[in-house]
Amino acid sequence: MGSAKKSSAARTARIEEMRRAEQARERRNRILTVAASVVVVAGLVVGGVVLIQSQSDDGGGSGADDAKSAGKFVTDADGVRAWKGTLGREHVTKSVDYPVTPPVGGDHNPVWMNCDGDVYEDEINPTNAVHSLEHGAVWVTYNGDAPKADVEALAAKVKKTPYTLMSPVDGQKDPIVLTAWGHQRTVTGAADPAVDAFLAKFVQGRQTPEPGAACTNGLSK
Repeated sequence: MGSAKKSSAARTARIEEMRRAEQARERRNRILTVAASVVVVAGLVVGGVVLIQSQSDDGGGSGADDAKSAGKFVTDADGVRAWKGTLGREHVTKSVDYPVTPPVGGDHNPVWMNCDGDVYEDEINPTNAVHSLEHGAVWVTYNGDAPKADVEALAAKVKKTPYTLMSPVDGQKDPIVLTAWGHQRTVTGAADPAVDAFLAKFVQGRQTPEPGAACTNGLSK
């Protein structure tokens, strides 16, 4: 009898020991599961933040971006203002806050405005026009103070000149402005000799970041 009681007590002790061991394993597993869940959630949060930041950085959003263009104009002897500094060239789908109007370069829309002698009667998106400048186009712009006769004469000249485009820009300071990538000048009118000189120098000129790139198959309005 004594031996049987001792054997039963030993079995009970072993069962209790195994139960405690099993409970200990369950506690450890719960701790590991909770810890793993925390790591996964934290990873998802960090990944989401990185994705949002990446979308913000690559221009995928809808807000305004800066032009990544630091510098200033320096007027050359021929009266052309040359931009001394950096001009960003990233493709962005949001609007860009350019430092000058009209812009002379900077980050721009992936699609260019058609610039094969295209004349636009309404204002165009400057981010598309800047892409045209990158392709070596000259952008002729005017505001409401420009004489109608000069606007018509300039439009006729643009229509005959590949790698040019023309549009109104109400926000510009001077009545008539000619712009190429990194260069700009004001002219007094369509008969100003500076018009032909500017076109001759800057249409597909040495300043062109992407010479020979297309001025067709882009946006037409």
